[in-house]
Amino acid sequence: MTRTVWVKADGDVGDWEARKRRVTAAIEAGADWVLVDEGDVGRVRELGDVNVAAFRSDADVIDDAESDVEADAYFVGKGGEGDGTISMPEEFSGSADLTTLRRRDDRAQGAYVRVLGTEYEAFAEAAADDADFTVIVGEDWSIIPLENLIARVGEETHLVAGATTAAEARTAFETLEIGADGVLLDSDSPDEIRGAVEARDAADRETLDLRHAAVTEIEQTGMADRVCIDTGSLMDDSEGMLVGSMSRGLFFVHAETAESPYVASRPFRVNAGAVHAYVRNSEGGTNYLAELSSGDEVQIVDTDGHTREAVVGRVKIEKRPMFRIQAEVETEDGTDRIETLIQNAETVKIATSEGRKAVTEVEPGDEALVYYEDVARHFGEAVEESIIEK
Repeated sequence: MTRTVWVKADGDVGDWEARKRRVTAAIEAGADWVLVDEGDVGRVRELGDVNVAAFRSDADVIDDAESDVEADAYFVGKGGEGDGTISMPEEFSGSADLTTLRRRDDRAQGAYVRVLGTEYEAFAEAAADDADFTVIVGEDWSIIPLENLIARVGEETHLVAGATTAAEARTAFETLEIGADGVLLDSDSPDEIRGAVEARDAADRETLDLRHAAVTEIEQTGMADRVCIDTGSLMDDSEGMLVGSMSRGLFFVHAETAESPYVASRPFRVNAGAVHAYVRNSEGGTNYLAELSSGDEVQIVDTDGHTREAVVGRVKIEKRPMFRIQAEVETEDGTDRIETLIQNAETVKIATSEGRKAVTEVEPGDEALVYYEDVARHFGEAVEESIIEK
């Protein structure tokens, strides 16, 4: 599931200057969509790169509101049955759907429904069967309607829950352990918008089950082409990347956050290993270190297994003396051997059961922190096949 953050910036917000501030805050925070009135689409396009959704105008004024600039998606429901402006038909018994809203414009892909009562909840559920996007907004923040719709609505629609704070956005993403697909934030605060984006990113991140593997061998192997990954993000003391010669078993290599008598800390860098090695990427697959370049995304992980993404800013490949570290992982069938090549330098550190340890101090018997999954990989993707790696 790809989570999204939408920011409401339609006429309800105020004049154009007020709406413009919201749109600008949304773009700067990294929101995915802004939801505006149809007449503002062109102006929003001039402000920056963001997906633009628009409320369709009434049928009798559409021609006046249209411009040459198209939105990425159009919504109906505002100013109609979706928000109570037009009363719900008395005969409504759950049979109404998106066509009830589309009577005013049959080109809309999205439904906007304020949950004013149980009949509106049922209305949103029916509309979702036909809508690419379904926005539901509660009058008072309420979990129950959202829980009901998450449970009942399938993958045919992108379900977007209304929120006014980052905390509400976080709750929406966590509801029923599945969460809404997106949130529509109705707030002027750049901090709340940034908080909603952070909640989106946190909801999309995986947590990895890291374990310890017993180091069985460590030896100098001579020179090799070593890769440093410099990211566009700063890492803290508990963060690094997962790297290894065998894709099924990756070692936790710390970022260069520690001070040294010889070199300054470089908290944006992981001295990852030799060019042949794998590194885990933001999609849960792997890349060869040699194929990384500026603009690619890699996965940052901390020693508790929490992950986030980072953009590669630069890759440095230089000849350096190397160590080969071999370790054994306990599996259901016994033990499995994994290994990696890593630079022979005291500034390069791996995570162990005793804490951060320079590779120059690692000894057989140490417990290295690793990520292990008993699968083979083909072009970085997990596959079910037998592969022997030596």
